[in-house]
Amino acid sequence: MQKEGYATDITTDMALEFLKGLDGEQPFCLVYQFKAPHRPFTPAPRHAHLFDDVEIPQPETYGDDFATRKIAALAEDMKFDISLAPDYDDIPEGLSEGEKKDWIYQRFMKDRYRTIYGVDENLGRVLDYLDETGWADDTLVIYTSDHGYFLGDYGWYDKRFMYEPSIRIPLVVRYPNGGISGNVTDALVMNVDFAPTILDFAGVEIPEGVQGESLRPLLQGTEPDDWRRSVYYAYFEDSWVLHGKGAEAMSEPSFQYFTPHRIGPHRGVRTDRYKLIEYYAEGDYWELFDLQEDPNELRNVYDDAAYADLVAELKAGLRRLQVQYGDLGV
Repeated sequence: MQKEGYATDITTDMALEFLKGLDGEQPFCLVYQFKAPHRPFTPAPRHAHLFDDVEIPQPETYGDDFATRKIAALAEDMKFDISLAPDYDDIPEGLSEGEKKDWIYQRFMKDRYRTIYGVDENLGRVLDYLDETGWADDTLVIYTSDHGYFLGDYGWYDKRFMYEPSIRIPLVVRYPNGGISGNVTDALVMNVDFAPTILDFAGVEIPEGVQGESLRPLLQGTEPDDWRRSVYYAYFEDSWVLHGKGAEAMSEPSFQYFTPHRIGPHRGVRTDRYKLIEYYAEGDYWELFDLQEDPNELRNVYDDAAYADLVAELKAGLRRLQVQYGDLGV
């Protein structure tokens, strides 16, 4: 099936078509997702010149040198000036390398925000329909995304690394008749929590095999005493190929992977303050960050003797979560 038009508009047209086909009494579940803002960031023609007069600020880590993070230093093709230049045929001539990077960054960011503006417009169309039909008060709306994104952080675009810009995602929930009203929480939640949350609000028994926890108490303003104190992350690829000679190569950072943006598979655990990352295909290479003292994750303190006891504690927690979530591979 082919439909002509702008994809975000068409997705919303189809969502509204579904809603308008309901009789107003039956329960429904609408999973309403956009391709935007995935690359290429193509705004609707009506938004092509939004933000033309705006200068997008650069993040603090825009010029990071990766001094203590050897795997991150290999991710060359996540940099604006290396892999994004071919995407633009109108880069002004005569720019220095730094000026070219800055030009690409501004264009990239504005196109992303223009694309997101289209998402906001179209989400508004659906929320307006819920208001018009009188269904809004009794409808659970969950607004979230599949992953975060590097927006000039570390000079990068894209995702995958277990750094904060990539693993943090928006999560806003609305359900007026469900006791949710302006509650904000710092509790640690995961995307595996979404399914049991929906089942809980719908009055459906949560199957034993579901790994997440219902967010209902958090949304209603109460954090259970036994709520998790750490979250688990895993990025894996089944296509990685090691360059090197046997086990002796595993301790060297000279090899790379045929994965998107040269990011090797890794896993980690994050608490409210600390983050431990294991690059398990890179030999015995780890990163530890103190997010309170180093929120931008620029200083890997894994080898600092002062953190030795914490490392042991976090490693034990990581292995426990691997078992809990059934991630028992390499």
